[in-house]
Amino acid sequence: MPVVAANGARFHVQRLGSGPPVAMLHGLFVGSLAQWYFTAAPELARTHEVFLYDLRGHGKSERTAGGYDLATMTADLVALTADHLQLALVGHSFGALIALRFALDHPDRVSRLVLVEAPLPPSRFGELGAFVRRPPDEMLEALPVPLAAYLGRGGRQARRLLASLRFLATESSLVADLEAEPDIDDAALAGLTCPTLCLYGESSSCRETGERLARVVPGVTLQRLPGGHYLHLDQPAELTRRIAEFCRG
Repeated sequence: MPVVAANGARFHVQRLGSGPPVAMLHGLFVGSLAQWYFTAAPELARTHEVFLYDLRGHGKSERTAGGYDLATMTADLVALTADHLQLALVGHSFGALIALRFALDHPDRVSRLVLVEAPLPPSRFGELGAFVRRPPDEMLEALPVPLAAYLGRGGRQARRLLASLRFLATESSLVADLEAEPDIDDAALAGLTCPTLCLYGESSSCRETGERLARVVPGVTLQRLPGGHYLHLDQPAELTRRIAEFCRG
């Protein structure tokens, strides 16, 4: 398993393909690099070098007690991609916020930006808020149906994910960090300079964020797909097509 030490933690990483670099980031709690590895990453890898990693505390990366604030997790991305002068970024949910923060802080390093279901302010993300308020043993009931069905079948991978959920919810600072995360104001968002694609589900509680980004970010492209927050589960083929088309210009 490829492991890279960066910013005080150990990260599970994967690389696919060759060409202009693209880093893909997943969301919190139930996310891992597998979210992209089994959907859009292989298609992008036909023409790009695709970099994937498990966020701290997720998947096979180190379970750190703290560091789940946006600044620290953006610093993780900066450290992990230090060998690339410029790259495209694709992120889902909180991974999209990490990509957005990186693009705002390092505009010269980002060629293109894809934000899938970015929630703003982070603390108002409805699906995640309802999820983290449940006791760990009841989180299964709040998961997307495909994930709940997978976990319900049991097995080593399911047990690993449930153990990760319990750790993140009860033994890490993730929930407190998320609740304390401030909004990114419109003036800062208006400074985004790279070509940006925003993808949102028609039935997602984050839809208003997409409309806000389209209103305040110059030249942003907003597209809606049937489905909710977990578009990689609801619309994997169409989501892949739109991301690949945008990244290839």
